Order: sequence, then structure tokens, then C-alpha cells
Amino acid sequence: MESMENANAEGHYKLLTVAIVIGIVGVFLRFAGDANTGFMYTSISNVIMIIGILIALKCVFAIMK
Repeated sequence: MESMENANAEGHYKLLTVAIVIGIVGVFLRFAGDANTGFMYTSISNVIMIIGILIALKCVFAIMK
């Protein structure tokens, strides 16, 4: 029963929500800066997306544990 309580912990889902918002910001910046911006803008948006993905994976694996 302890693993069920761990999986249903509210903190996991708050962290997952934050990760999703970070990922959405990265995607938005990627498409917003796609018109006539340079390599730096695209790189920053890719890094933001990767940070969101890593946080989400960490959270999902914590839920599965």
C-alpha cells in the first residue's frame, strides 16, 4: 500500500505540471522565433524543452517507483 500512496502523492503531479509548462514554453519559443531569428534563439528554446523533458521523465520514474 505504501507504493500506492507514493504514486498518488500530490507533489509528483505538481512537478509534472511544472515540467509540462516548461516544455510548452520551449515549444512556443521555438515556433515564435522561427521566422527570422538566429541560431541562438533556437538553441535557447531547445535547451528549455530539454529541461522540461528531463524534469518530466524524473517525475514519471518517481511515480512508477
